[in-house]
Amino acid sequence: MSNRTVEQIMQAHETSGRYFDVAGVRTFALDYGQGEPVFCVHGVPTSSYLFRKMLRSLADQGLRGISVDMPGLGLSDRPADFDYTFRGFARFLHQATEALGLDSYHLVVHDIGGAIGLALAAEHPERIKSLTILNMFYDVVNFQKPLPMRPFEMPVLGEAELLSIQHPTWYLLFKGMGVSNISELAKEEVYAYVDLLKRDDGGKAFLKIMRQFDHSQELQDLMQRAVDHPPYPVQAIWGAEDPALDFEHFGKLVQDAAHLPTVHKLASKHFFPEEKGPEIAQLITDFIRPQSS
Repeated sequence: MSNRTVEQIMQAHETSGRYFDVAGVRTFALDYGQGEPVFCVHGVPTSSYLFRKMLRSLADQGLRGISVDMPGLGLSDRPADFDYTFRGFARFLHQATEALGLDSYHLVVHDIGGAIGLALAAEHPERIKSLTILNMFYDVVNFQKPLPMRPFEMPVLGEAELLSIQHPTWYLLFKGMGVSNISELAKEEVYAYVDLLKRDDGGKAFLKIMRQFDHSQELQDLMQRAVDHPPYPVQAIWGAEDPALDFEHFGKLVQDAAHLPTVHKLASKHFFPEEKGPEIAQLITDFIRPQSS
């Protein structure tokens, strides 16, 4: 358990990463280790912070673990005129990989980073060396947000709901939906998610993201291209106790779409990279190594 304050945790997080420019957006990245790059795409309401332990474990395995904060989230800028759609994020992430010098990379996706990352993979399959899918929703056409997320879609109610997210309320939500053993985490580490979400704009960019979910067949077709016999191997790792994106429905949709004989299941909930980072990193490493030999 940590004796650090939230501010000290945030400072240590920022110091461990770096800033770089992506199409005029000041962008924050965690970039640990050497070796083959593993590019991890976060969802909402998180950022690269969710992957910090997993990335260090990847570095310990001789890989380069990378995650960038998408605009509007974490420590990256929150431009008012940014295209906060899934396709807009996919274009941004491609530009980010170019700025990072990643000609090819292993891709890991989570939450709405699933739809964004699959669009990225479909549009640039020659750059993808492998794809690892963590808890995500695949059927974007029919997807309904989990109940705690739905108020953010609505004007006024969304702003009020955002104001209600404070350290104690987020901790309870994280306990219910995020991890299975929250007692193993320092409360300040959990609180940092709130401060990273609201940082400069109070979370206004987050509301834009929540109100611009893409339910189009065009996006669905792109995602299908990314997993239906692509030129790279695909695996899925699932937090099997996720109350929002349960395996029986959401996991099996991914398994069927990607024609996977099995899915790795870990005893955790939706934000399982927080408590299962080393285990996820090991599964990614074991998946990558045969492709590289």
